[in-house]
Amino acid sequence: MTIQSIFAFLQPIVEFVLVLGSLIVVHELGHFLACRALKIPVDEFGIGYPPRLVTLFTWRGTKFSLNWLPFGGFVRPKGENDLDIPDGLAATNPWKRILVFLAGPTMNLLTAVILSIAIYSILKYLPDRTHVVLLEVVADSPAAQAGLQAGDVILQVRDEQIDSTAELRTVIYQSLGNPLQLSYERDGEKLQTSVTPLAEPGEFGAIGIYMGNPEKPFNLLAAIPEGFITTYEYCRDLFNMIIGLIRGLIPADQGRLVGFKGMFDIYSTVREVDSTDGIPAIVKVFSFIASISISLGLINLLPVPAMDGGRIAFALPEIILRRRIPIRYENAINLVSFMLLLILMVIINLQDFINPIVIPTP
Repeated sequence: MTIQSIFAFLQPIVEFVLVLGSLIVVHELGHFLACRALKIPVDEFGIGYPPRLVTLFTWRGTKFSLNWLPFGGFVRPKGENDLDIPDGLAATNPWKRILVFLAGPTMNLLTAVILSIAIYSILKYLPDRTHVVLLEVVADSPAAQAGLQAGDVILQVRDEQIDSTAELRTVIYQSLGNPLQLSYERDGEKLQTSVTPLAEPGEFGAIGIYMGNPEKPFNLLAAIPEGFITTYEYCRDLFNMIIGLIRGLIPADQGRLVGFKGMFDIYSTVREVDSTDGIPAIVKVFSFIASISISLGLINLLPVPAMDGGRIAFALPEIILRRRIPIRYENAINLVSFMLLLILMVIINLQDFINPIVIPTP
């Protein structure tokens, strides 16, 4: 095996470790900065999980450490679980604790916003959200039978002007099984047709289209709100997918959890995809990183003990009922939950080897 082949083998692994590690560090940095801003001392900022490998340095009373177990990190505020330490986290008021717990997921979501802005700057265009364009029309679908094609701009359905993809989706799903009069523009010419949404939408939706927005020139000031909108839309779609899985509308194999190997397999595929349709490969990599960052932020907001969302849930009774859940119960529940989460992580990561995810070839 040559040096070049070894480097080619190791490069994606090193890149993936750095990407995932950076997202975790960004998350923990949010907790750290919130503690500093709220005058809560921090004993340690750890990269990876103990046992400790080395203490990197100490800054303003905080020990920064590198630990043996990768793919993790932590911030240990002073008095995190001890009410007897007056300036510690546990002893502070519930609003401050909530802000500390929110700061980590917020940093992950902001990272996704920044990556979205970077993607638009690379592409040199922004979506024009005042119009809806058909990106793809599925063969033999109601839309195809109505004569619609990719590139058509939807102007009006019945008497309603269409200004957003959400609006078009709502109108279509309000008329399942009933014909809709639709106006659209193709190559500067305004045309009309009639399309009948399926009474029971299938794999490709009610009429068989993929829709998006036309393009408009890139502008940095306009790209900032677009970054937030793009991140919000991903969060919305992720929640809709979870609801679809719970209701049985989406097959379980399309929404399974993946571990480190699964994420690495996806990353390896994404980074090797050649530039297609004028979209640079780096855009696909940034999109993947943004999706992982959003997922990391949202998962940590779930009201599960030991996660940020669970810790926020423990603080809410103190605000609403003016009574605090005894700290010994909170610590015990968080400990048990943390152990169960570790077991779940082991199961998810084993599943990646036993039943690897199938990644479609672009």
